[in-house]
Amino acid sequence: MKNICVIGTGYVGLVNGTCFADLGNNVITVDIDENKIAALKRGEMPIYEPGLKEIVERNVKAGRLKFTTSYAEGLKDAEFVFICVGTPEGVDGEADLKYVRAAAETIAKTMDHPLIVINKSTVPVGTGDWVADIIRKNQPKPIDFSVVSCPEFLREGSAVADFMQTDRTVLGSLDQHAAEAVAQLYLPLRAPIVMTDLRTAEMIKYASNAFLATRLSFINEISIICEKLGADVIEVAQGMGFDKRIGHHFLQAGVGYGGSCFPKDVAALAHMAQTHGMHPQLLHAVMEINAFQRKHVALKLHDLLDGSLKGKTIGVLGLAFKENTDDIRESPALAIITHLLEQGAIVKAYDPVAMENALEEIPAINGCADPYEVAKDADALVIATPWNEFKQLDMVRIRDMMKTPILLDGRNIYEPRIMQSLGFTYRGVGRGYDGAGNSQPGD
Repeated sequence: MKNICVIGTGYVGLVNGTCFADLGNNVITVDIDENKIAALKRGEMPIYEPGLKEIVERNVKAGRLKFTTSYAEGLKDAEFVFICVGTPEGVDGEADLKYVRAAAETIAKTMDHPLIVINKSTVPVGTGDWVADIIRKNQPKPIDFSVVSCPEFLREGSAVADFMQTDRTVLGSLDQHAAEAVAQLYLPLRAPIVMTDLRTAEMIKYASNAFLATRLSFINEISIICEKLGADVIEVAQGMGFDKRIGHHFLQAGVGYGGSCFPKDVAALAHMAQTHGMHPQLLHAVMEINAFQRKHVALKLHDLLDGSLKGKTIGVLGLAFKENTDDIRESPALAIITHLLEQGAIVKAYDPVAMENALEEIPAINGCADPYEVAKDADALVIATPWNEFKQLDMVRIRDMMKTPILLDGRNIYEPRIMQSLGFTYRGVGRGYDGAGNSQPGD
């Protein structure tokens, strides 16, 4: 049993702190947001993440997990302190490190015994050295500490499972003993542990996310080619994936990637390369394709609705950037909706858990209580997030409630021939046929 302090109660901090407590450690999670800590103490979750609330409640009840706004309380008996604060995208694509700086400075001013500081936030290569310098400069008196980089690889919507069943743990440090001590925390997970230096560990995180984003942009570009040539991108991806060198993961064509990681991490890596005199052509292409994929949806609607969206009522199912989360950061759905509103459309929408967040971001959205209300009198319906409940809708009822049965399936959750047999004018992503073997003219 170890004493662990976690700074930050976002996705990374709350999930890591809770899971470490579930492994039998004593964990105190610190956040300067008094309202968030008060809510956590009442058992209210600041994020939607399947299974997390139950694990939080179990470990709070067992006395292994506590929440506080006090760094002094959090660091009092800590052996390890994890920095799990946000690193939002800056003006030029760079990672904004103000929260990391604030955490490092406060740790330095508060610590009264040796600590191992683990950077869990996604940070530019070289940040581990920078954090060490900040702590060293802000200590009232010299106290030994070590910095370890341990990048996170959690996916929103499956973060608890990703922690407990991780593919690997990456640890980077100039202090081998510190890295080995952190490795002991992860041994119960029985996953490979990669030991390296600080900068390499930081780069592994960026390279991993950039590669996954590249796969998504690749298959999205292929999907547009499929539409022009009359091929089916789903079958193309399946055929490709049987090649063991390629695999099936992250080859699902859709409306583009979003969320808190891929967009900012690809941009940050490109920015790092540019500041060192390089021209990251592939990374720029990945971002350009992703941006176009969202616009492509609106262009399809434009063609399907006789060249104009003005005054047309468009229903949108799904607002979160992916299923099983309430996170709307860089959500393709919101990007599509913004374009529709700019073109004069009226937008109705529904999401099982992200409605409140989305309406705060775009008040012009007409929020609905369920998918059927969205479909009522709609000129077209867009599937923007692949929630399971959307896969089981009464599509005959949906069709009958719409003004015109135009269905734009941005996540390819329906079979084109079935939807067309029900009377829908159906368009998917990369489904380059109309159900009768004919390519889609104009797409």
